[in-house]
Amino acid sequence: MPSFDIVSKVDMQAMDNAVNVTKKEITNRFDFKDSPVEINLNKKDSKIDIETGDDMKMRQLIDVLISRSMKQGIDPAALDTSKEPYQSGKVVKMEVPVRNGLKQEDAKKIVKLIKDSGLKVQAQIMDDLVRVTAKKIDDLQEVIQLCKSSNLDFPMQYINMRS
Repeated sequence: MPSFDIVSKVDMQAMDNAVNVTKKEITNRFDFKDSPVEINLNKKDSKIDIETGDDMKMRQLIDVLISRSMKQGIDPAALDTSKEPYQSGKVVKMEVPVRNGLKQEDAKKIVKLIKDSGLKVQAQIMDDLVRVTAKKIDDLQEVIQLCKSSNLDFPMQYINMRS
């Protein structure tokens, strides 16, 4: 039976490249001259630690980071910028978690979306992925289109397409 998997993974090497390009761009910008700027990717915990001189520079740095990660092929929804930056001494700090893997409630949203569509497919949650199987490959392609058109607030990739 044809099947595919829905996952939400970020290539950490591409994320590392985006962080490095962001560092390089910030060092060359005039508005960041003589201000403390620190940006580091923690691959093990999958988060980005950012330090800047003030709140305005923090917002600018996050905008640059999002645009550079998009150029690396990373969905902007993979960066969780919902946390507020906090003051720590003379600098403003912020932790930006990188969403890696489907959470259980996100997987349930996907399964509910697929079941409510009425397509003749089966969707089952397996750890941090959702496996979708059907008798026809056309039904699987409809599921992919359905998931792409729905406004779920997390990035999704479609892998292991088997016929």
